[in-house]
Amino acid sequence: MMKLKNHVAIISGAGAGLGLAIAKRFLGSGAKVFLNDISIENLSKASSLLIDSGINPKMFDSLAGDISKENDVETLFKTCLSRFGPCTILVNNAGIIQEKSFHMISNEDWDKMISVHLRGCFLSCQNAIPAMLEAGSGIIINIASQLGQIGGYHLAHYSAAKAGIIGLTKSLALEYSKSGIRVNAIAPGPTNTDMVLENLSKAWRKRKALELPLGKFGEPDDIANTALFLATNDSKIYVGQTLGPNSGDVML
Repeated sequence: MMKLKNHVAIISGAGAGLGLAIAKRFLGSGAKVFLNDISIENLSKASSLLIDSGINPKMFDSLAGDISKENDVETLFKTCLSRFGPCTILVNNAGIIQEKSFHMISNEDWDKMISVHLRGCFLSCQNAIPAMLEAGSGIIINIASQLGQIGGYHLAHYSAAKAGIIGLTKSLALEYSKSGIRVNAIAPGPTNTDMVLENLSKAWRKRKALELPLGKFGEPDDIANTALFLATNDSKIYVGQTLGPNSGDVML
C-alpha cells in the first residue's frame, strides 16, 4: 500500500526510537524520507538498519543537526529540498527527557527542555509552512506526550514543553487548515524506547506501569502506526487533534 507515494517527509529525532519507527513505516508506504538527529552515530546506525531491512537507500537520506538551532534547521530543509524536493510531511519528534524533582531543576535544565521540544517544533514548522502554503497542501505531525495533558511526576519541565506543543498544534491548525495544511499531534503514553529506558528510573517506570489500564508500556511501532494514519488521507478531516496511543493513561 503506497499511500505516501510522491510525499517527502522530514522526521526529526529519527536516529532511534519513535522517529526511526516512523521513518520505517513511511518508507514502507512509499514516501521519501529525510532523517534528522543530533547524533551522527545514531543516524549511521539507523541508515544501516533501514538498508538491512530491505529499504532502497535512494529513498532516504539523513543530516545531523540540532533542531533547536535556527541555522541547523534551515540547512536541514534546504538539503532536503535539493535531495528530494520540498517537504510535504513534517514530523516533529526530536526530544529529550530528564527525571528530576521540580525544585532541583536548574535554569539550564529548563531552557534545554523547552528549546529542544518547543523551539525545535517552532523552527521546523516555520521552515516547512511556506512551501506547504505554495503547494496548497501539507501535513505536520507534532509528537507531544500524554504528560503534556496530565502532568508527570518528577517531569515538570518535560510536561510543560509537551503541553506547549499541544497548544502550538491547535493554533497552527486554526491558522492553516483552510490553506490545505493539516496539523495534528500525537501524545504517546510511556513507550519502550532507549530514551525512556535509559533516562527514567526503574522505580518511575514500575510506578507508571501500575497506573496504566493496560498495565504495560507501548512500543515504537504503536506510535508509528498512528503517525502513518495522520500522514495519509485516511485522516483527511483530522485537524488540531491530539491522538493518544497511551495504554489508557489518558481517556478522552
